[in-house]
Amino acid sequence: MELEDAAALMNIYNPEVVETTVSFDLVPRTLAEQRSWIQNHLATHPCIMALNENDEVGEVGARGERILGFAIVSPFRERPAYATSVENSVYVHREARGRGVGEALLRQLIAVAGESGFHTLIARIVGENDGSIRLHEKCGFTLVGTEIEVGRKHGLWLDVVEYQYVIANRRG
Repeated sequence: MELEDAAALMNIYNPEVVETTVSFDLVPRTLAEQRSWIQNHLATHPCIMALNENDEVGEVGARGERILGFAIVSPFRERPAYATSVENSVYVHREARGRGVGEALLRQLIAVAGESGFHTLIARIVGENDGSIRLHEKCGFTLVGTEIEVGRKHGLWLDVVEYQYVIANRRG
């Protein structure tokens, strides 16, 4: 991922902000905000992209390849004891869905998060997002709770289901 990929990532993410409830953002990102977001993730938390050079699907990235989607980890909470736990997100270009892109991204993100020293991934998914719920369950995430009506978007009260993946079952 490079700063020059900002427009492509923004074009995948912003329709979800504007048209759906899968993101709790209410305002689409500007190009400057997307570039800042990339800089923040490059510094401390991994972001990976699915690329395809042989297709017209996706958004054109920095090197001319088509970006089909991206997956990221972000800090889970601010307090230092949470430093090895991260929240994950996966976004797939609408025309690339149903091709296994999300699963490939999430499985790779789990591996990269483990290599980066993270121990637990948390997915906070709007309760009506059946596709994301199925994806996380397929990749080994376990439902650990439901937050009732914690978000409001498009005039709807939204539940959030929380899924967890423990990378390594070690203590210490």
